[in-house]
Amino acid sequence: MSESQQKRTRKCVSCGINIAGNNAAAFKCPDCGQQIYRCSTCRKQSNLYKCPDCGFTGP
Repeated sequence: MSESQQKRTRKCVSCGINIAGNNAAAFKCPDCGQQIYRCSTCRKQSNLYKCPDCGFTGP
């Protein structure tokens, strides 16, 4: 997948909204390394997230 396609398909793993802008977080799952995206709202509220690949859950 190209970088422009990845930007278009970035969704928050906590709430499912499409992510745009610079306030979102992108990081790798601590267990399996899958790329995870979270929106700024879910980050600020410390909403739980679950890795779509391995099921790891974090704050």
